[in-house]
Amino acid sequence: MAHDTPPVGSADESNIEVVKPRSWAAGVPGVLHSMEPALKQLGVKRTGRSMLSLNQKDGFDCPSCAWPDPSHRSAFEFCENGAKAVTWEATPITVDSEFWAEHPVSDLLGRSEYWLGMQGRLTEPVYKPAGDDHYHPVTWEEAFRIIADKLNSLESPNESAFYTSGRTSNEAAFAYQLFVRNFGTNNLPDCSNMCHESSGWAMGQTIGIGKATITYDDFAKADLIIVMGQNPGTNHPRMLTALENCKRAGGNIVAVNPLPEAGLRRYKNPQHVRGVIGRGTDIADQFIQVRSGGDMALLQAVSKRVLAAEAKNPGTVLDHDFINEYCHGFDDLAAHLELVNDDVVLEATGLRIEEIDELAERYIKADRVIITWAMGITQQKKGVATIKEIINLLLLRGNIGKPGAGASPIRGHSNVQGDRTMGIWEQMPPAFLDALEEEFGFNPPREHGIDAVETINQLTDGTIKVFMAMGGNLVAAISDTIVAEKAMQGTEMTIQVSTKLNRSHAVVGAEALILPTMGRTEIDIQASGKQFVSVEDTVCAVHGSWGKLEPISHSLMSEVAIVTRLARAVLGDSSPVDWAAMEANYDVIREHISHVVDGCEDYNFRVRQEGGFVLPNGPRDSRTFHTPVGKAMMTVNDLEALERPEGTLILQTLRSHDQFNTTIYGHNDRYRGIKKGRHVVFVNPEDLAELGLTDGEFVDVTGEYKDDTERVLRQYRVVSYPAARGCAAAYYPEANVLVPLTQMAEGSKTPVSKAVIVRLSRSAVQEALPAEPRDWAPMPG
Repeated sequence: MAHDTPPVGSADESNIEVVKPRSWAAGVPGVLHSMEPALKQLGVKRTGRSMLSLNQKDGFDCPSCAWPDPSHRSAFEFCENGAKAVTWEATPITVDSEFWAEHPVSDLLGRSEYWLGMQGRLTEPVYKPAGDDHYHPVTWEEAFRIIADKLNSLESPNESAFYTSGRTSNEAAFAYQLFVRNFGTNNLPDCSNMCHESSGWAMGQTIGIGKATITYDDFAKADLIIVMGQNPGTNHPRMLTALENCKRAGGNIVAVNPLPEAGLRRYKNPQHVRGVIGRGTDIADQFIQVRSGGDMALLQAVSKRVLAAEAKNPGTVLDHDFINEYCHGFDDLAAHLELVNDDVVLEATGLRIEEIDELAERYIKADRVIITWAMGITQQKKGVATIKEIINLLLLRGNIGKPGAGASPIRGHSNVQGDRTMGIWEQMPPAFLDALEEEFGFNPPREHGIDAVETINQLTDGTIKVFMAMGGNLVAAISDTIVAEKAMQGTEMTIQVSTKLNRSHAVVGAEALILPTMGRTEIDIQASGKQFVSVEDTVCAVHGSWGKLEPISHSLMSEVAIVTRLARAVLGDSSPVDWAAMEANYDVIREHISHVVDGCEDYNFRVRQEGGFVLPNGPRDSRTFHTPVGKAMMTVNDLEALERPEGTLILQTLRSHDQFNTTIYGHNDRYRGIKKGRHVVFVNPEDLAELGLTDGEFVDVTGEYKDDTERVLRQYRVVSYPAARGCAAAYYPEANVLVPLTQMAEGSKTPVSKAVIVRLSRSAVQEALPAEPRDWAPMPG
């Protein structure tokens, strides 16, 4: 059976243009691409109010990435993609009631993500009955009654699953997990399952916490920053300012990635003269173009060289005092690293020995080192083990728990980390569940729930009958697209809490509801007055977020109001929780948080302080490691090279510059030189020659897996690109169709989207696939 990609973000692919990739990021073009769409869609007044409030201490937190805010902020504390996210959410365009009569679900199913999002903001609850092909507007009371009747008809609460997107605020997330656990299940999959789950597993097991061990200010204090498996220029552009600060303070930066990325080459900071009329700042002092899946071998080779340098000059390289006092397992690690074979490493990494030696020398010379990483590391089969090797390398020289040094996973979705802190996890520890019981007087379920991948499995086999999502777009975000969509369409009811349409509103169960919610940009007024919410960034800083724009419709409900009203409808008088009080005044929720969530004591007071507060972090604050032995764990991890059969390539999925997660803002990726299209596959020119292909040809990209399913992307344009040899890349989420649901990182069960074995074959028809009907206005920029 063939699994072809469904429509996702397509424009008229026949008009695609390919030009030379950029060698720098941001600058004046970044400002223009930020402001042009905003001014055209929002107007001058709404644009000014929104952009000048974005990431300010009395404004709202960016709904895009989770990058932290500096203590001293400029008046323009936002990036191009943050501006696009705000424009996308704050648009005055709305979906009216007639839309649902004109567009049946079967029509929505054939539309792209781009088209769906461009229809505007959702403003009224809608319901699709079983057997009907249309959504119909309903009242909020009707929507809550329909959901309550369905949930209460289930034989077990475990026949339902409640997904969460990272955009959900701390207050909404806490209320949501409280409702779900009061209902009786721990089935709380979330977007972390698909991104940084590997970081949480590896760091939790080695240093006792799955969060960054640095602060924002540490970037400027570092002697060396090693950036692995990430593209800051597109995915978290404000990070480039932190990297620039490091360089201007005399630090060095090494980029480790299969593709050269413009933002890691040179940064033109548009807030400084040197970034407007000058050259800007060169970022990476060394670029290590590692083969996909080769990061673990590289790290082991560097650690081996650190030990060799210590053996040559005893007492001058390793931090023996730190290792002896704070670490466990050094002898076993050292013995294991002695066995690392350079020939195996070179084969796995595709590097030259001199490149590895240079990196090791840089690491040894630096007193303060930060290693930062993202999806290029976590979405590998050996993602957990690779991150453990990052921790090993840092521990050898005491690079945790001192200024300018530490481990820094970069979360890519605003408040994805805060949601976990608030209890959105299918495996919350007993201490958290005990605190919930003491605070609210009910016994939460203790059996672990299911993650995102297992949710799809249980939708497939019929165990899960009701699926609810607080934001997000699971069917587009998760691997094995066709399998995931079939699973979702086979369930009895799907419920989406959303601001705008996406594919998860078209791929639905027999019954389906959409509950429209307010955006983070909008003013939230409840019974007690104007409300604010709070979020946690990637370095554990918690701060408030105050909406500044009038809601696009006064019929909208906030996420908190939706959760609390639904809880009252489902649980009735049996619940000991005062849901109405939570809805009326979010201070009530925060007071409960202060009693339940470790580190959040006196939450209402501390979150109101300028800049908020920083959660405690044992490794960072006091070199305290909450592991079974009370020390940081140096671990032994067996290297397993990624096999690439002859005639195949290792493909990674990635975002374009005109998207955020599954949201497609436009069809250009100007840093990589792609215009007016997304159906491309990036391949090294030498690999193209070996495969007998040329730039500009159209190919079918087929996943090579030993099952009976053919997973294929049809008629993709080949782009000759300076990728690592043996590697290729294609855009997410379209390329998710190539990744089997069974291909997961060991331990974390994160989909392996950065090591997909594919075969390219020349398409029978040498032209782009026809586009969908083009009856919408493209977003400028």
